[in-house]
Amino acid sequence: MATSYSTTTTTTILLLLVIAFFSFYQTQAGNINPNSVVLGLTRSSTTFTIPKPSKYSRKRLSQVSDMIEPLRAVRDGYLLTLIIGTPGQVIQVYMDTGSDLTWVPCGNLSFDCLDCDDYRNNKLIGTFSPSSSSSSFRDTCGSPFCIDIHSSDNSFDTCIEAGCSLSTLLKATCSRPCPSFAYSYGEGGLVAGTLTRDNLRVHGSRPYITKDVPRFSFGCVGSTYREPIGIAGFGRGVLSLPSQLGFLQKGFSHCFLAFKYANNQNISSPLFMGDTATSSSDNMQFTQMLKSPMFPNYYYIGLEAITVGNVKSAEVPLNLREFDSQGNGGMLIDSGTTYTHLPEPFYSQLLSMLQPMIAYPRATDVERRTGFDLCYEVPCPNNRFTNDPFPSITFHFMNNVSLVLPQANYFYAMSAPTNSTGVKCLLFQSMDDSSYGPAGVFGNFQQQDVKVVYDLEKERIGFQPMDCAAAAISQGLHKK
Repeated sequence: MATSYSTTTTTTILLLLVIAFFSFYQTQAGNINPNSVVLGLTRSSTTFTIPKPSKYSRKRLSQVSDMIEPLRAVRDGYLLTLIIGTPGQVIQVYMDTGSDLTWVPCGNLSFDCLDCDDYRNNKLIGTFSPSSSSSSFRDTCGSPFCIDIHSSDNSFDTCIEAGCSLSTLLKATCSRPCPSFAYSYGEGGLVAGTLTRDNLRVHGSRPYITKDVPRFSFGCVGSTYREPIGIAGFGRGVLSLPSQLGFLQKGFSHCFLAFKYANNQNISSPLFMGDTATSSSDNMQFTQMLKSPMFPNYYYIGLEAITVGNVKSAEVPLNLREFDSQGNGGMLIDSGTTYTHLPEPFYSQLLSMLQPMIAYPRATDVERRTGFDLCYEVPCPNNRFTNDPFPSITFHFMNNVSLVLPQANYFYAMSAPTNSTGVKCLLFQSMDDSSYGPAGVFGNFQQQDVKVVYDLEKERIGFQPMDCAAAAISQGLHKK
């Protein structure tokens, strides 16, 4: 998932050729470690429970200024439930701060995902059927959403592609549908579909209040490459969910449950939008957002140092807090990327600092199998993991912000212990060698048990370590 680095206009035939090429290339590439992640989620093969429609009365959009939505933790990210259409159809999608477009799989039988083993093994529950919704319609070629998804500098381009005549363009009378689109992601994913509008139902400041957002614009996707599950884009572009709901002048916040709650359907991570989301506490630390000239819709912060134990890292490269003349660089904070990625040689320097501080034997077989770089065999009395004395890791962001990571956010058990021994691995990874795009990514795994606030009005991002399970219970997001 992760950042959408480009949005491309194409015809359906051209898209199919592109997808076919990618599929062929992947087949020819040989055996690739499925657990080695570069800017993307390792897909979950879970099944989803469809919640029952709310029995409470609906409120109008203007009556509710804040929102709270539950996020369900899965193996590689956090799922947001969308209720789209009339009557409402329930679809679960990944929350992704590194892209704009919200899209859902369309067609119960026709939706197809190439190079998606999880999808083949476990068909999704909850694809969207436009024909089953009385309020669904194709977006038009002249809408701002259509123009944006095709990245057009000329508002006439999309309508010309749709077959409108020049006379109808000049008279603004052409209402042809928005042409099919292709939308690509930073780790190589690709989706193709049509821009659709329909009713979206969301929750207000309390679970029993819902509101309907009419004419919400989203991608109705029929074929994808490496993207088996839909995505809710939380970037700053006109297509994003916060933008269409009117929250770009305020912000949003989340508190991701720890990984041990993955696939637990009895508790959800709280996602806030609106004034409630940005009301900070005394312990919240804020670092300013960096403005990327290349990707202005996404969220960048500046990394100044990493402390391991009591030892501060070698000098952090400037490209983790600055952009070059082309707009490359900066550290992207991304809920759609699983693990934090750091550039070389800085990443290797961090490993060199960690190794002398850890006395456990290396589990090199697990390293080869998983693709992680530092795995250790740790003692587990009575086959139970304890709070092992791994060195602490602290991220230092600009504006004197220091975030001490919970140990489970960086050294994590790969499996249940056996024979009083278990294996834990460092869940950081090196950044792709490409100099294009962000220099590093702060992933969702390192954001667990941390309240993260996107204060868009003041252009800043806040961090506060927190027991997110307790926060979920306080918001009524826990089933007893």
